[in-house]
Amino acid sequence: MSSAARRGPGRAADAVGHGHGHGHGHGPVDPSSSRVRILLAALLVPFALATVLGMLLLYPFGQEPQAENELGFFQQPVNGEVVAASVGSCQSGAEQASPDVGMNPDDSECQVIEVRLDDGEAAGQTIGQVIAFEPSTPTFAQGDQVVLSYTGAAPTEPTSYRIVDFQRTGGLLWLAALFVVAVLLLARWKGLTALAGLTVSFGVLTMFVMPAILAGENAVTVAVVGAGLIMFVVLYLTHGVSARTSAAVLGTLLSLALIAGLGILFSELTHLTGLDEETVNLITILGSDVDARGLLLAGVIIGALGVLDDMTISQTSAVWELRKADPSMGARRLYAAGVRIGRDHISAAVNTLALAYAGAALPLLLAYSLSGVDLSTLVGAQVVAQEIVRTLVGSIGLVAAVPITTALAALVVTRQPPSGGAGGPDHDLDPDDGGGRPRDDDAAEDETAGADPRAARSEAARSRTAPAGAADGARQTRDGGRSGRTAVRAERAPGAPRTSGSRQRRPRPAGAVEPRPATGSAAEQTAGEHGARPDHGTRAAPQATAAEPRSDEATGHPAPKPRGGPTRRPERPRRPGHGDPPR
Repeated sequence: MSSAARRGPGRAADAVGHGHGHGHGHGPVDPSSSRVRILLAALLVPFALATVLGMLLLYPFGQEPQAENELGFFQQPVNGEVVAASVGSCQSGAEQASPDVGMNPDDSECQVIEVRLDDGEAAGQTIGQVIAFEPSTPTFAQGDQVVLSYTGAAPTEPTSYRIVDFQRTGGLLWLAALFVVAVLLLARWKGLTALAGLTVSFGVLTMFVMPAILAGENAVTVAVVGAGLIMFVVLYLTHGVSARTSAAVLGTLLSLALIAGLGILFSELTHLTGLDEETVNLITILGSDVDARGLLLAGVIIGALGVLDDMTISQTSAVWELRKADPSMGARRLYAAGVRIGRDHISAAVNTLALAYAGAALPLLLAYSLSGVDLSTLVGAQVVAQEIVRTLVGSIGLVAAVPITTALAALVVTRQPPSGGAGGPDHDLDPDDGGGRPRDDDAAEDETAGADPRAARSEAARSRTAPAGAADGARQTRDGGRSGRTAVRAERAPGAPRTSGSRQRRPRPAGAVEPRPATGSAAEQTAGEHGARPDHGTRAAPQATAAEPRSDEATGHPAPKPRGGPTRRPERPRRPGHGDPPR
């Protein structure tokens, strides 16, 4: 017998309702979930609008940055290919087929190469170049694709050109294609959205951040607005618009604000000027409109954003998975478990950020290590101190992102229904428990059986008519002797054990009506439990046989377990009409 039937008609009806709601999940939207979404929107929409407004105000519409001095890079690049390379004399116009033949000891050796121009005004012509062997110059070989700088003089003169670099477009394209294929094979649709987000990030940097800084806008403000734009677009594009992503965005925003504040504070305390070699060259070219310290802080903010995104998304995903695995976990337990997960992430992320900065400054560190200066002097140098400030400020922001984002995610996820909202995909929760515990197999079977409307109605009808049937059966027993109707002897003697074998019945007189052998009827249960006397008879009343109450409901004793074997369905007697004479 199913658990729904054992619980009675009310519980059976509840089981029917639960079965329908669980199977389809079309319940009303939880009010707490709606309040959470409204609160997140109220917090994030003003920041998003401020980001868009800041971009419109800071973008240099119609302004082109002009350099006050020459850049020092090649002004007009020309592509070419090395068709011949040898070692020869560095004397102007002198060439030597072999370095072992008749060299003057006073002359130094140089690279003597011939380059065919692939584009430009002299495309197709071959020019000669003599390049000295120096530590700062590469060695060229036949077949190398090179880039030459054209000075603007006579296009056919070799002195109008100078080799400045290799062509790297082909190799970079192959590497980019391999990266795209690897991402799409592993992440599929998520990988495609991640690549779209990467494109947006580079677009914001090249089309907004750099033009605004070159136009003389405050570098820190531009970096904050650009980072906010990248954060909103990339996170929602990659991970979708949801409460989970909104919690990660809010955690990233707060952590980014902390990094900007700490960067401004400690750049003042350590007297960082940002005037390293590259910044000095840029200021010389552009003039005095560039804030060197602002450039330093802008680099700190933009550099930390990528690691912050990874940290906040990982923490929110961990909290959501913990809640899905155990819907009974509250906000405090989720926060504690999420922070434990975040500790390992913190150690890895901080180490990654420190190694990234150390790798970028490795040549500088090697140069200082050879200078013989002590550690305090090395750390206090401008170029080293600014890298230390970048690393430590970014690391503090990453450490703070773990408790901030975990707390936000725990508060948001516990305000949502355990099944993920109306029509959510989580079907592993027991509806009788309100989503508080996993469904067990027996309960699932019982609710499946209780989900049949006909079975539930039958159980409810039998339960409602059981008391009335028992009372009618007792009246028929008392009136049986006076009416002269045939009585049925009790099936077993008082105190005899219940058996499933053939039953002993008292012989009936001729013409007696065969009563319905309704197992579990009120009359039979009364006779079986209390012992029917031979001089008191009963007859099968239609009102009593309409319902078949269980023995455990009629007498309070547990019903015996039925034994195996073929059973014969009892014949139902004809129900007497209104005007039928008594038989």
